[in-house]
Amino acid sequence: MLRSLFVDFNSYFASVEQQERPELRGRPVAVVPLMSDHTSCIAASYEAKAFGVKTGTNVGEARTLCPGIALVESRTRVYVEYHHRLVAAVEQCLPVEKVHSIDEMSCALTGRWAERETALALARRIKETIAARVGECLRCSIGIAPNRFLAKTASDMQKPDGLVLLDVGDLPHALHRLELRDFAGIGERMEARLHAHGIYTVEQLCAASRETLHAAWGGIEGSRLHEELRGGLVHRTAEERGSVGHSHVLGPERRNDAGALAVAHRLLQKAATRMRKMGLAAQGLHVAVRNTNRSGWKADARLEATQDTLALERALEQLWAQRERGAGDPMRVGVTLLDLVPEDDLTVPLFEHERRQARLAKAVDAVNEAHGQQAAFFAGAHAAVDSAPARIAFRSIPQIAGTEAPEFRESFVFRDEDAAPDVPED
Repeated sequence: MLRSLFVDFNSYFASVEQQERPELRGRPVAVVPLMSDHTSCIAASYEAKAFGVKTGTNVGEARTLCPGIALVESRTRVYVEYHHRLVAAVEQCLPVEKVHSIDEMSCALTGRWAERETALALARRIKETIAARVGECLRCSIGIAPNRFLAKTASDMQKPDGLVLLDVGDLPHALHRLELRDFAGIGERMEARLHAHGIYTVEQLCAASRETLHAAWGGIEGSRLHEELRGGLVHRTAEERGSVGHSHVLGPERRNDAGALAVAHRLLQKAATRMRKMGLAAQGLHVAVRNTNRSGWKADARLEATQDTLALERALEQLWAQRERGAGDPMRVGVTLLDLVPEDDLTVPLFEHERRQARLAKAVDAVNEAHGQQAAFFAGAHAAVDSAPARIAFRSIPQIAGTEAPEFRESFVFRDEDAAPDVPED
């Protein structure tokens, strides 16, 4: 039985730029966070991908691979505005059940909509409506399947402008040609754990027992995947979210230890604000740095569940002190809050100064909500207050003044600790 239709917009940022600027259509295009040869591409058009340029490609390397590539600086407001227009276009055909990111959304198939030919007709109508109401450059791949996980998988099986339907009768053999990391939630570390349990192919993954997958994942997510691979439905509570984080490519003036640390504080404060807004608390902190020479550093800290920005900043400083100096100039910094739990699970602080700190963090949130996101901040971020502006986080849509966010937007649930909240999967 078909229950889900998943829409994935192809090369979203680059496609928006091509729609906005006709002179870019049919040309290789890369979207960059800032105009610098030392930054990386955050999106590439399919014309650019044909030359080997992809998300994460260094701009200098992109110019070598594709000498005629057009570089365009990212425009958050425009992408958010197009996002809302695309949601409205899809809703002309079928109610949107959930928005997963700036370029992904899913719809529930019920009644007659769940019939094979009707579902295919709906998918074609969605494509036609988008072209007519938003623009012909905004192509999408659509997957249809018995559950959302398989529908998302199907949407990735044919790009660009694909349409793939997986029914129960197609399972599991239709999945066997995929690689393990083609599935959402299987990253490098998760793949290594699967290998440790004797699973190297998707055919072996589909044949594995519930107990084996539960052991490989170290918890219930393995059991859920076992059910989903067979077309079953898995229900998750709204509180489930694996992580919240931000990353930022440093400008040349901040490619030093002090500048990188100040930006890390800025990113941490942004992530903590988002976390509190979702009613969650962090039990872990992950910090990562990528250097200009492609070397890198990362570290993790375990925490008592907290929403307190000052407590998180102390943990950041302790991790940063462990960083090896002289390994290279920092180019990109990422900060992620991990193992999030509902704030209702927090223990009331025993000491008054801890309670004051908790109130202070929420007071800063309230000031910024009323007067702008840089009206108040903690001192660690002072040297980078003009860095890390609103970006598209791919698992959430930024609140931009003058744009309306749909009420049904929910957060994507990460299956794997490898998931990077700010790395596009365009």
